[in-house]
Amino acid sequence: MTALAPALETGSTELKHRQVAVGEKLDVLADIYQEEVNIAIWQRKLPKLLSEATDKILLDRPKLQVSLSLSPQDAHEILIEALGASEESGSLVTDISGLVDMFCCLFDINNVGLRLTALGHAMCPRFHVDRVPCRLVTTYTGDATEWLPHDRVDRSKLGPGSQGRPDDQSGLYVSNSDIQQLKTGEVALLKGECWEGNEDAGLVHRSPQLDAGMHRLLLTLDFANR
Repeated sequence: MTALAPALETGSTELKHRQVAVGEKLDVLADIYQEEVNIAIWQRKLPKLLSEATDKILLDRPKLQVSLSLSPQDAHEILIEALGASEESGSLVTDISGLVDMFCCLFDINNVGLRLTALGHAMCPRFHVDRVPCRLVTTYTGDATEWLPHDRVDRSKLGPGSQGRPDDQSGLYVSNSDIQQLKTGEVALLKGECWEGNEDAGLVHRSPQLDAGMHRLLLTLDFANR
């Protein structure tokens, strides 16, 4: 069942209503096409075998960096070449291939830009918006992406507007309780600034801060042409 939470931007002269769509079924991701939705979250839980497999991959390859352009037709083969043919890699390859196929079908595109990254630090520690139409994110291991509801953001404090102050001191948001966080395994579509009609309404998000010794395995998918 899809749940929609209302939001209203406070940091712009042109007010735009934006919502989050949340559901336990894959089809919730199609709600990203609704004008008022700027994040759609599929609340999936990783199968135990996949979770254990990604934990082992991260343990064995703590500096894993994979960046590829691929299609649904060649995703499995290319990913096997990149990750190897072990049992653990096979589980991850199968899951990622399914997400690539879904992403391409949903947006009627032929190829995606894929990044699979092992992180021991916050890759993008400041809240920001993406200059893309839409991005898929999912975290297989470790803490997942943080984001701010649209009505909790003063967008004038993004980037240079922060005047160099940390996010929690810039006035970007009022309270730490405003910060939402995806759960490990959940799949989210983040609508960016380049989605037609979504200017000044791209989802505001950041990477989580990681404690010393902690790591995460992050997958992102973007539109690509080749």
